[in-house]
Amino acid sequence: MINDVNKQSSGSLTVVGVGIALGQTTLEAKAHIEQADKVYYLVSNPTAIRWLEQLNVTSESLYSTYEIGKPRIVSYKEMIERILASVRQGLNVCAAFYGHPGIFAYPGHEAIKIARREGYTACMLPGVSSEDYLFAELGVDPSQYGCQSFEATDFLISSPIFNSASMLILWQVGMIGEPSFQHKSKKLEIGIELLLERLLPEYGPDHVITVFEGAMFPVCESKILDIPLGRIRDAKLNAVSTLYIPPCRPRTTEWDVIRQFGMEPG
Repeated sequence: MINDVNKQSSGSLTVVGVGIALGQTTLEAKAHIEQADKVYYLVSNPTAIRWLEQLNVTSESLYSTYEIGKPRIVSYKEMIERILASVRQGLNVCAAFYGHPGIFAYPGHEAIKIARREGYTACMLPGVSSEDYLFAELGVDPSQYGCQSFEATDFLISSPIFNSASMLILWQVGMIGEPSFQHKSKKLEIGIELLLERLLPEYGPDHVITVFEGAMFPVCESKILDIPLGRIRDAKLNAVSTLYIPPCRPRTTEWDVIRQFGMEPG
């Protein structure tokens, strides 16, 4: 029984992000990858995969859990169990995910929750996300107008209230309505029409939006396609496509609040 307790206390989990492009991994994350007893990764970039496997020979891909037509949530649960199995063996495990490990990355969050519940040390380290990339490449500051961010399918299903005086970001537009690992689906056509039904009354067909896809390699350029909202059907969208929709009207100004702060212009 004492051995079991010691074994449990020795196991740990660190979830890290490797960024979008090679070279964006933090020094802290790199150190955890190198020093781990076991590394699992969910990265599709071949160059990043080779780099991870050179850093730590125990590196093992989680990509095999994906299958066409298989619900992604089932794949995620299999990833979590694979990660935790090594933690329960008393190993110091590092799980490396594309981008930021806590953004659109259910397995990382859930694995940490379960590991902590079972008494293991578990933490997450930040990484460069698609959103960070977008702000840098498009030259927009979320503090200027405010920023609303939604996963595209959830935006349609939950129908949240959004403000067209602030920037709007819609993620995974190329995967609308698709619960499985499947990049080409007729559901995308349906999803785009539903998006237009929600967005056109507020923005109009001529409002220029941006389709953004961050480059995976430093020598490549990101895809930045400016296109009128009404022509979004013509854009070639995929699983990593993000829609950036700038404000279409001025923000309201609460002059009473400004006066209370003593910020009235002289």
